[in-house]
Amino acid sequence: MKLKSKTKNKKSKYKTLNQFKNEHYGKRGSPKRDELESGYEAFKIGALIHEARLEKGLTQEELAEKCGTTKSYISKLENNIKEVRISTLQKIVELGFGGHLLLSIKL
Repeated sequence: MKLKSKTKNKKSKYKTLNQFKNEHYGKRGSPKRDELESGYEAFKIGALIHEARLEKGLTQEELAEKCGTTKSYISKLENNIKEVRISTLQKIVELGFGGHLLLSIKL
C-alpha cells in the first residue's frame, strides 16, 4: 500500500505504509508506534474471525453455539470491542470452524 507523500521528493510522490507509520507514529519500539501496532493486531484478529465465519456460511449465533459462547461476544470480537483470550480463540477456530489455530512469534 502506498500513500501520497507530503514532501517534495522528486524521485517518488508515494510512501510505503511503513514509511508513513515511521513519520506519523515513530519508529518501531516507540510508545506511540507500539500502541498503533497493538491495536492493529487486535483489529486483525476480529477481521479474521469475521472473514472465516462468512467463508463457513455461519451466522454469529451459529458460531457462538458451536464454540460455547454468545452471539454478543462474537460480535464484540469481530468489531474489535473486546479482546479474545488465546484459549477462547482456539475454541472458535477448532470447534466453530473445524480448523487449527497456528501462532507464531517474530523477533
